[in-house]
Amino acid sequence: MSTTFETTLPEQAVQEKGETRATRIGKHIALFLVVIGAWECVSAFGWVDQLILPRPSAIAVSLVNLAFIQGNVWWHFGVTLYEALAGFVIGSAIGIALAIAAGLNESFRRYISPYIVAIQVTPRIALAPIVIAWLGFGIGPKIGIAALICFFPPFINTLTGLLNVDEDALEMFHSLGAKKSQIFWRLMLPNAMPIIMAGLKTAISLALIGAIVGEFISASEGMGVLMQRYTFSLNMASSFAVLVMLTVMGYILFVLTEAADNWLVFWRHDARMVALSKKKARNWRVD
Repeated sequence: MSTTFETTLPEQAVQEKGETRATRIGKHIALFLVVIGAWECVSAFGWVDQLILPRPSAIAVSLVNLAFIQGNVWWHFGVTLYEALAGFVIGSAIGIALAIAAGLNESFRRYISPYIVAIQVTPRIALAPIVIAWLGFGIGPKIGIAALICFFPPFINTLTGLLNVDEDALEMFHSLGAKKSQIFWRLMLPNAMPIIMAGLKTAISLALIGAIVGEFISASEGMGVLMQRYTFSLNMASSFAVLVMLTVMGYILFVLTEAADNWLVFWRHDARMVALSKKKARNWRVD
């Protein structure tokens, strides 16, 4: 009897948890449908100008037309995605590298701080025309603008994480005769990883913004170019369709960064920690 009770109780808990999750998802879907339905009714009755807020059905038709009938939108989608990813990698790599150097060297941190503050307080969007003048009119300036805009969050988060080290743990490492490299790899960097990943999740969104801004200023391809074309021709349904695709792109990039966070900072996520513990236990039994 006790065995049956112990085995069925977790199953009931899982079922209750599944029902709760299903109910929560159902509520989100219902709320979304209510909002879309209200939007459709407001637009259909002419209470809102179609140039301001086109009907959701018209946006859906334009989205299908762009994605599956014309098909050229995917080339622009890939161009913008490449610009955002390249800018993110370059800007984040430079930011993290400078932050590590500043975190490990107090003199370097003292001399570089005024320049970092100057970069942060400068409206980096205003630098976009200068970057285009430097790098030309190809894909390079869009990557440069994306890298420039997404540089600061990885830098400041990495530096903050490296400097906020537990003093007791640091004292223990020193008492054990640990080298600077051991302190960095086994104490400072693991301690900073959650904050670093938070900075990267912010940076990936900023990189996409930078790529779009660069395309707005000067480009012949990309989602920003499509957005301008449809807006200038007052084709607002297609403009909103492009905006939906940009939202999907941003969401995909964020989810990928979130997955990287779950994989790299596994000690902050209980499920993965339990899985790793079970795996180690199995390996120990085999040995």
